[in-house]
Amino acid sequence: MVLQHTLGAGFARQGVGLHTGAPCQVRVEPAPPHRGRYFVCMDQEQQPISAQVERVGPTQLCTVLQAGSAQVATVEHLLAALVGLGIDNARIEVQGPEVPLLDGSALEWAKAIEAAGRVSQAVPRAEVHLAESVAVQEGEAFVCAVPAPHLCFTYGIDFPHLPAIGQQWYTWEPEREPFVTAIAPARTFGFAADIERLQAQGLIRGGSLDNALVCSAQGWLNPPLRFANEPVRHKLLDLVGDLSLLGVIPIAHYLAFKAGHRLHVQLARHLRTLVSPLESAHASG
Repeated sequence: MVLQHTLGAGFARQGVGLHTGAPCQVRVEPAPPHRGRYFVCMDQEQQPISAQVERVGPTQLCTVLQAGSAQVATVEHLLAALVGLGIDNARIEVQGPEVPLLDGSALEWAKAIEAAGRVSQAVPRAEVHLAESVAVQEGEAFVCAVPAPHLCFTYGIDFPHLPAIGQQWYTWEPEREPFVTAIAPARTFGFAADIERLQAQGLIRGGSLDNALVCSAQGWLNPPLRFANEPVRHKLLDLVGDLSLLGVIPIAHYLAFKAGHRLHVQLARHLRTLVSPLESAHASG
């Protein structure tokens, strides 16, 4: 039997938001059993926003959660770190429109969680095994989940016009390789040719060479990479963060190719219909 866990202590981090460029602050605190991971927007309507797939709003280059008039964006890296390090219940207080990007990865979040410690709450965590395959697809892009004896993630990307990236595949099995070393350090990445267009749309205004890998046709503008396949590892990081919106990620093999937040969330919504209600920590917000 696996038990639910929360943090041993609270911690805070601050930085800029990826898309707005606004200063953002986050404080993460322990929460009681069955409360789940949830956000409180301190400078908005302070209605709790549960980190559940039902709360996902319009998604473009990040995952957005909303409840009532309250909204918080770019939640995926912090949520991936919490679920990746086994934190079921946490209160996340946010000041600003987004969770800060920090260095573009989940590493600083993971280190903060490790420093805060993990406390058992003597309450069982649900263990859900997927009984049938589920898939969502748009053209060549797809995400699917198939029954498997243990949790496994495989991701593929393909950028033939950018030789520095090319085609990459990566498989991560949490039982074999810790999240903090295999997935957390992988930084978000983007393309030099897209920067001006995206900023004109009000996106990536907080992005820089300090918090994102940037690739051009000639190669990386800010090497070195932390892994030879850092881009695909980051996509897998995003997938873990988005699947955390199920409360407990069902045990299955997840396979994605050329996907993104929108397809990740679509898969999570399909999974919810199969395994809901998860006997996991649920926030009421």
